[in-house]
Amino acid sequence: MSIVRRLDHTRYRVTDLEKSVDFYTQVLGLTEVRRHQSPRGSQLVFLKAPESDELIELCYFPNSGAVEVQEDLTHLAFIVDSLEAFGKHLEGLGLSFSDGPTMKTDGSGGFAFIDAPEGYEIELIERRV
Repeated sequence: MSIVRRLDHTRYRVTDLEKSVDFYTQVLGLTEVRRHQSPRGSQLVFLKAPESDELIELCYFPNSGAVEVQEDLTHLAFIVDSLEAFGKHLEGLGLSFSDGPTMKTDGSGGFAFIDAPEGYEIELIERRV
């Protein structure tokens, strides 16, 4: 018997909820699953990647002030079919990778990073079979 059964969601606090929701839905293609206000007043939006069960919770809680994300503190990692195609998608939105893409020398894929509005890093991973 395990103590923990599965990961349900991960919370990221944000300063501008709608700007962050737009980024995660328009740039990454996540779907908004639900939103509500917590009993203490936080505005919460839950997002889901197409092939994942776990959710990302964006939390706007103005009483705690502006979010300041430290460099290399944390990141979310998503699988993409093609870093090249994702780069073209970013260009179409007027955006670019903040780091990479870096392709593995064995041809098995690569990775790149973009920054979410609050400064959270987003890693994009291409895995070739």
